[in-house]
Amino acid sequence: MTTPPTEAPTEDNLKLKGIDFYHTYAEDIALFAEMGFKTFRFSIAWSRIFPRGDEQEPNEEGLAFYDRVLDELEKHGIEPLVTLSHYETPLALAREYGGWRNRELIDFYARYARTVFTRYKGRVRYWLTFNEINAVLHQPFLAGGIEVPREELSESELYQAVHHEMVASALATKIAHEVDPEIKVGCMILAIPRYGINPDPRNQRVAQERSQFDYAFGDIHVRGYYPGYLLRHFREHGITLNITDEDREILKNTVDFVSFSYYMSVCEAFDPENYTTGGGNLIGGIVNPTLEASEWGWQIDPVGLRIILNEFWDRWQKPLFIVENGLGAKDVLENDTVEDGYRIQYLNDHLVQVGEAIEDGVEVLGFTSWGPIDLVSASTAQMSKRYGFIYVDRNDDGSGSLKRYKKKSFDWYRQVIASNGASLEA
Repeated sequence: MTTPPTEAPTEDNLKLKGIDFYHTYAEDIALFAEMGFKTFRFSIAWSRIFPRGDEQEPNEEGLAFYDRVLDELEKHGIEPLVTLSHYETPLALAREYGGWRNRELIDFYARYARTVFTRYKGRVRYWLTFNEINAVLHQPFLAGGIEVPREELSESELYQAVHHEMVASALATKIAHEVDPEIKVGCMILAIPRYGINPDPRNQRVAQERSQFDYAFGDIHVRGYYPGYLLRHFREHGITLNITDEDREILKNTVDFVSFSYYMSVCEAFDPENYTTGGGNLIGGIVNPTLEASEWGWQIDPVGLRIILNEFWDRWQKPLFIVENGLGAKDVLENDTVEDGYRIQYLNDHLVQVGEAIEDGVEVLGFTSWGPIDLVSASTAQMSKRYGFIYVDRNDDGSGSLKRYKKKSFDWYRQVIASNGASLEA
């Protein structure tokens, strides 16, 4: 089966269109509905609504586009789950303001958030503030619109940017609840279990300490204040932040649920130079000799998802939403399909562990895979790193017809949804 795009690409715009969801959203959503999707996660591009990011008035054409997307979702009975900022701080805010290092971005973001909350009131119940907000510690430009290389940023500059994002996130939560008390707002963090490479307590402590730098983002979102271990880190490393009394009050606007991405786990050691370092991901870490890895070096650890679900639930007692999980692979299109049994196995094994966590008593709101359709990978800027149930004829050089093809996993996932997981193989 193929679905042609509604507008053919030209030589001039091939490399700028991605998978051209802007023009194919109706056909793509129809395919999601065919799979039985109950929820579809997508992001609103901040720069579509405020092209520079600092305008006083929004761009009506951008708002109208998302009206049309929501129309299609409603037609098919699919619940939207919307991310406000998914690695796309408007470029003018990065280049002219210094990205999230600049406090002014809090007000710009708040104006954007209020605009879309108001526009889509009653149509979108579930919102996420920032995608993988803790990734700014590792990729400041991707996650924070900061053009200065990570190694040239002082720790104070980096954590000041983190603070601005945390305040903006809490302010958006406050605004959402003012606009519509029925709105549920969640934070979104990159979840990654960290295991000590062996039983040496020093390795276990390193794993715990590095996990805390991820936990901190959830702790602040859920508890409304900075945890003691992070304040200690600031004191001992000379990190000074401008945190106002107003900031502290805003941070008390805590989230309704916690969402996260999960792809892999890593090992940690106090003497990492004595071990093999993992490759292919934003986080690093030491290779776990007990696990296999994807083609991009991401170690495959389904049990780690159950561990994370239990740890987050025990720590925060907030409903959890797995909003990203999937396998990036070099799919081969043959006879108008892809035999992606490796993806089926990956997702099957992870979803089985989600079921185990639910039996453990964890409250899981839902699961959305990354991604339901092939798209450009954020970590590598490649189309050839494919995640979807739907193959898009698009190559790394921008060539391709943009036609859509159902992979083998398409029908498999349809059965998983229809059976509410009963078709999974333990």
